[in-house]
Amino acid sequence: MKKMRFGIDIDGTVTSPATFVPFLNESFQLNITLEDVVQYEFYPLVNVTNEEFDKWFLENEARIYSSSPLAEGASVVLQKWAKQHELIFISARGEGMLELTKQWFENNGISFDHIELIGSHHKIAAAKRNMVDIFFEDKHDNAVMLHEELGIPVILFDTPYNRKPIPKGVKRVTTWNEAYQWVEEWVKTQVNQ
Repeated sequence: MKKMRFGIDIDGTVTSPATFVPFLNESFQLNITLEDVVQYEFYPLVNVTNEEFDKWFLENEARIYSSSPLAEGASVVLQKWAKQHELIFISARGEGMLELTKQWFENNGISFDHIELIGSHHKIAAAKRNMVDIFFEDKHDNAVMLHEELGIPVILFDTPYNRKPIPKGVKRVTTWNEAYQWVEEWVKTQVNQ
């Protein structure tokens, strides 16, 4: 089987998309669930200014990232792929979170070939630089742009905040097992290319 380079987002993809919900509920006296998060930004959900929310996030990001639960099924699938492919994790987290992120991967038994924290949601340059063959994402506009700019398939993990229409080269999945099945079939088509 041809060894592929998988570009994989972390938050909301490898980690549960509901990770932030309990922190938002606790800090902002809310009572929301993941289903209430219908857009990627949290600003409309909280009762503070954007600046106050940004300050809160910076003060709490290490605590949130270090306690993020794995997305259901991610560990099993990623461990299978780690034996056959290169796993390149590309995240919007800031570079200052690199050691904490590596520790989280080790604590959760997730193998990686490379972790790149770019501090922004603009992942196209990092995906190009790492020559990824496919990308895994939860942010709708990222998924669409990665596919359109790089001409690679993108697996979009379904969440309430990313349900806009998608182009043909973006595959929406609801579970890591569904992603695994689709990718295994896709890899077979790449063997002779």
